[in-house]
Amino acid sequence: MNTKRIFKAGIVQIDVRLGDTEANLRSALECIAFLASQNVNIAVLPEMWSCSFDNENLAVHARKTPLLLEKLSEAASHHHLIIAGSMPEISNGNIFNTLYVMDINGSVAGFYRKVHLFSLTGEEKYFRSGDKTVVCDTSLGPVGVMICYDLRFPEMCRSLALKGAQIVVVSAQWPRVRLSPWDILLQARAIENQLFVVATNRCGHEKEVEFGGHSQIISPRGKIAVKAGNDTEALYAELDFREIEACRKEIPCLTERVPEAYNEL
Repeated sequence: MNTKRIFKAGIVQIDVRLGDTEANLRSALECIAFLASQNVNIAVLPEMWSCSFDNENLAVHARKTPLLLEKLSEAASHHHLIIAGSMPEISNGNIFNTLYVMDINGSVAGFYRKVHLFSLTGEEKYFRSGDKTVVCDTSLGPVGVMICYDLRFPEMCRSLALKGAQIVVVSAQWPRVRLSPWDILLQARAIENQLFVVATNRCGHEKEVEFGGHSQIISPRGKIAVKAGNDTEALYAELDFREIEACRKEIPCLTERVPEAYNEL
């Protein structure tokens, strides 16, 4: 059960190296150590942070994921912070884009398999889709999780809010060419659900794609608490859970819903 009111959230914006799990792990752990030195309570990594979309070798990388989870577990327990980020997972011969949430004791608080696969880049050819939304019960409270393209589906974040999420983390690989929607959608998800959004995008180039960065932390009122640029950096913000209650009391969007009027959703 969460007893904190004030907490710190952090974003780990790195240039994810295609297929280079060792380099990516080093970059991630360096940023996590810095955030821990600032007493951050939760740190969010980008989508597919361990290997990027090295599609022809996903099975190989997925078999490394248990070892990487051990490394994250050690970091989480050593630094006493929650770590979230997505990696390839193999299960019954299927590969999923899975976001894991490691709690402060090093245990897996929960995991989420990406539901909305991005057809524009052919993700459905390499990954199996998940089939449910997930809110993880953590030492900081209920944390909802989304991955990249999920952000474009407002029903998903609303589902997380209705399940009790107070924080929603987003791991992404969002290109610079579509950076404006990224910024707008993150604010919209925070405002319409009156919760904190902690979103980490990758930066750098991969093949012909430039990634946008702009990782950010947004309040329930839509205020940007901190926002990264386009390069590797680890940033954090101090937040107050009481803002959720105050915001929802002032404008009670969630309790004044009329779902029977739009039950086709």
